[in-house]
Amino acid sequence: MERFSRVLLARHGQTEWNLAGRRQGRLDSPLTEAGLAQAHRHAAAVRAEDVDAIFTSPLGRARTTAEIIAAASGLAVHVVDGLTEVDHGDFGGCTDAEVARRAPDRARDKYHWRFPHGESYADADQRATAALHAIAERAAKPLIVSHEMFGRMLLRSLLNEPPAAALARRQPHDVIYAVARGALTALGTPA
Repeated sequence: MERFSRVLLARHGQTEWNLAGRRQGRLDSPLTEAGLAQAHRHAAAVRAEDVDAIFTSPLGRARTTAEIIAAASGLAVHVVDGLTEVDHGDFGGCTDAEVARRAPDRARDKYHWRFPHGESYADADQRATAALHAIAERAAKPLIVSHEMFGRMLLRSLLNEPPAAALARRQPHDVIYAVARGALTALGTPA
């Protein structure tokens, strides 16, 4: 992604379902009070950064986070359908324990395993690359607000790392990742 000089990648603020340990995928739940506070801390952190555009997933939790950041930065929010979370299909709304019980084979190859009537990480990886190319046509220093699972694939593409490395990565709600020249740093937005 040589067109980017720097990419900031934020995960949406905590949601009710995050708190309950439920998989959202393409389903949605509202931000908690803590999630709204995280979005406001992201906004404060982004004001100090050189960002030329904000792009977000169309899902409400990411859009709300992006709109809070945009209100503080004066930048417009651009919705990119391709930034939506990995489709959990029939497992949307399930807990991690329910997913493990219903799909014990998932752990053997998480990258290629596809949620029934949903997507695999490999599918999402292709979407991530396409979304990044579309964003690169419009901005050199974007902030992208997305989701943890999909964010792994965005980072995999930006860092040109193997799938296993990307799948091992976590992105807490209160961290913004910065990628520049193939290097990753984390901008904390502490409480």
